[in-house]
Amino acid sequence: MLSIRRTAVVVPLALAAAGLAFALAEAPAHDPDHILVDPAQIVWKEAPAILQRGAQIAVLKGDPGKESLFVLRLKMPDGYRISPHWHPATENVTVIQGVFNLGAGEQFDPATATAMVAGAFTSMPAKMRHYAFAKGETIVQLHGVGPWQLYYVNPEDDPSRAAPKP
Repeated sequence: MLSIRRTAVVVPLALAAAGLAFALAEAPAHDPDHILVDPAQIVWKEAPAILQRGAQIAVLKGDPGKESLFVLRLKMPDGYRISPHWHPATENVTVIQGVFNLGAGEQFDPATATAMVAGAFTSMPAKMRHYAFAKGETIVQLHGVGPWQLYYVNPEDDPSRAAPKP
């Protein structure tokens, strides 16, 4: 009786293991959609003009300017500030390094910001007004569905606006 029970358990497990081994053997050696990013190989570039000078950006997946999934990292120096703004789509942020201070609302108020440390995550709904500033060199990872756009609450905070000609 004991051997029948053992066989009833061992045989299905052996078949499942064999099926898994077969499936793994049939998997392609490299899936073109698979991305593996080594932090030492990240290429940092100057952030777009919509952000204050001093920040750098690295696109890890996709194109933030297109209607598709994207993943990017933003590196900010100590004291870097992003004035109150909003996005037309959900913004997801994970802190990779440093302290990313995040506040909600239309006025920049450091006293009401929440300090997010490495590993912290936030997901902000479309059109939520918020602002941020960095303590120490800070790197955050943003992901969402593009096109990624940023609109300042006060248009005069937009560093990409051309200075008026005299």
